Amino acid sequence: MPTADRDPRATPAGRASDELVLAAVARAEDHGTPDTPEIPFWAILEHLAVPRRSAAARHVRARLDVLHEAGSLQRSRRHGVPTWALTPSGRRRLRRAERAGRLGQLPESPQHRAWRNARTAAAQEIERFRRGLGDSLDEAAQLLDAAQPADSDAWFELGQRLRRGCWRVASASYCLYEWAEPQDARADIEDYSDPSDAALDPGERARRRARRLGRRNIRLWDDPS
Repeated sequence: MPTADRDPRATPAGRASDELVLAAVARAEDHGTPDTPEIPFWAILEHLAVPRRSAAARHVRARLDVLHEAGSLQRSRRHGVPTWALTPSGRRRLRRAERAGRLGQLPESPQHRAWRNARTAAAQEIERFRRGLGDSLDEAAQLLDAAQPADSDAWFELGQRLRRGCWRVASASYCLYEWAEPQDARADIEDYSDPSDAALDPGERARRRARRLGRRNIRLWDDPS
């Protein structure tokens, strides 16, 4: 992976150079999955921080064709969608540009941006989530202490709110305290695991991983309509 992204907030000035387009493809490959090494156009744009419907995007699309013709990129299709991958010649060209100091800096990677956004949102929301959960727990205590037993629907409804409240606190806590900052040398793939899982039996390990589903998805924090 080329070291073209030392400043996470750097953005290309003007139109991306051919070498920076190659660096974006290389980083997208590093951050992809082994079974899908080819990179679609939209992913290349994300690594360049280029809006999809823009003159800059059209420039990148044209340079991909030029780099393909020059032998720096291999073009293929996946599910009917054009994809690109670096060729050995393209990797050598990228290394030469890096050694010569002509590569420039890629913008912040998509995986680092996702981590940063989630961490920022968690810092802003976790106290509100905790207060909401505390209110629900107080309500549960009041129902337990009521002179007349609460009806079953009240408990069912409160149970849903408690479950959601606990999940939001857990998700925000993970994003703020447990999600390690991604490094651009490798893909930050969520596998719902934790180092402590090694000490668990397979059944408990599977149950914990199932409970962690969606813990990085801050869009799930929104209140249901």
